[in-house]
Amino acid sequence: MTRRIPSLGFHTPAPGVSMTLSRRSLIAAPALLPALAFDAQAQVAPVRGGTLIYLEQQTYSNLYPPAGGHYPAGGVLNQITDKLTWQNPQTLAIEPWIAESWTINADATEYVFKLRPGVTFSDGAKLDAEAVAKNYDTYGRGNRELRHSVSEVITNYDRSEVIDPLTIRFLFKAPSPGFLQGTSVIGSGLVSPATLALPFDQMGDATKIIGSGPFVVTRQVLGRELVLNARPDYAWGPKTHPHQGRALLDTVRMIVNGEDSVRVGAVLSGQAHVARQIPAFDEARIQGRGFQVFAPPTRGVNNSITFRPDNPLVADIRVRRALLHGTNAQEVVETLLSPNYPRATSVIAATAQGHVNLSDRLAYDPVLAARLLEEAGWTHGPNGVRTKEGQELALAAYESPNYARSRDTMQLIAQQWGRLGVKLSVLAGDLGSRAVDSLDPAKTPIAPAMVGRADPDVIRSNYYPTTRNMLLQTGGVSRKVQSFSDPTLNAQLDAIASEPDQAKRLALVAEVQRTLIDQAYVIPLFEEPQVFAGSPRLRGMDFEAVGRPSFYGAWLAPR
Repeated sequence: MTRRIPSLGFHTPAPGVSMTLSRRSLIAAPALLPALAFDAQAQVAPVRGGTLIYLEQQTYSNLYPPAGGHYPAGGVLNQITDKLTWQNPQTLAIEPWIAESWTINADATEYVFKLRPGVTFSDGAKLDAEAVAKNYDTYGRGNRELRHSVSEVITNYDRSEVIDPLTIRFLFKAPSPGFLQGTSVIGSGLVSPATLALPFDQMGDATKIIGSGPFVVTRQVLGRELVLNARPDYAWGPKTHPHQGRALLDTVRMIVNGEDSVRVGAVLSGQAHVARQIPAFDEARIQGRGFQVFAPPTRGVNNSITFRPDNPLVADIRVRRALLHGTNAQEVVETLLSPNYPRATSVIAATAQGHVNLSDRLAYDPVLAARLLEEAGWTHGPNGVRTKEGQELALAAYESPNYARSRDTMQLIAQQWGRLGVKLSVLAGDLGSRAVDSLDPAKTPIAPAMVGRADPDVIRSNYYPTTRNMLLQTGGVSRKVQSFSDPTLNAQLDAIASEPDQAKRLALVAEVQRTLIDQAYVIPLFEEPQVFAGSPRLRGMDFEAVGRPSFYGAWLAPR
């Protein structure tokens, strides 16, 4: 049976945890929540020891935590770093971890955290208020000299203040209501001051990333294998996690193999215990053999096609709307995917906070699509491709190996658009050319996109000019953009980041979803989980709120 982690949408505070921002400052206290029940198998006592073999589709390129959103990097950081808080993956409530408690003022411009005593990094350095201040001053402001970027989950950051060795205050220039949840994510993993002293280009070496997590890096073969050993003295997991103390496993071997069939075959043959990025068409076979399939949701921006309106071919809203209505997302889901990939009903997932169902605005209507293209002046040419003033309506997009069946998805959409007279070339490209060309709207007028984060700010981070900037507006890192900017959209995105009233904030998220669809900036396709195949022996593995694996409580049952 496929095991999907339940989602409750917008979370309510757990008992004893107060997160109200609209009244006086309140303290968040520990909560008693049920254990994470990913395993309903026989009542067997957990086994300590052993080596788990984990197969990853891709390698990490950099482990600076704010750059760790890439799932291969996040899968490493999730084992070797801790966070101030823990977002319970079942309830989405923010709970204590390295921070025992916290207070937030009425307008979310001041946060005070009380830290857990006795925590250390694996190099022996204390994880105290000074170390936390160093981490967040780096993540919140960046470091130009060392080329450390600002974290996309921290907005309006001003500074930190160390009150005492275990108490720290964070101050913001404007309300930052997403900060509490931002302290729980991969991008806020706490690392030793020695790690923060490294330049960005040295952070691709996992042996130099020193965290306080339950595992430590002991060996690395770049691009091929990473070996993690349990930290013997680890004693500070999330207070409500079902496992406490040292990790149960002795060792985790992370092996990179880009061949889907090899990863699936290795799990089914018993050569590996778990593998990520499992093709949808293999799920039934895996389950039919008595193996496990895990499909935790990512709860963020759906797998989508994003336009770059600075490109003249897609600058006309009629062209974008034509392609939106000429895209049959249901065919994509039914042809290429499994029930673990629901068809998108908006820009963000139905499990995301602030989701509104906009299915009526996403209808597949090839007749309407053809009419819109005609109205925009694009008529059928001699070879079946529409032309206007001698130019073909020919677009190109790079596949994204990060996303499920990206190439197949884009090729199927190319067929759908081809029936309208629109040519779409799907490019592979090496990592370097893909990264450079993706910032050039002339070369990439459209691009696949998705991002996981269980907070309303996820929609801002994906489309705002100074963060991911998927629309390629002016003001971002791309110097190729000539003029495209949408001040109305950007004002809405700014407001999401700075509105302390949660109801108003979610209303703004709804406005942004409508704007993105009404302006046809985005074509939502499907909700993308992270899909793993697991051995029947694997027990206790869980996932953080957007699907990255945690091996802290994992163990292997006897054969």
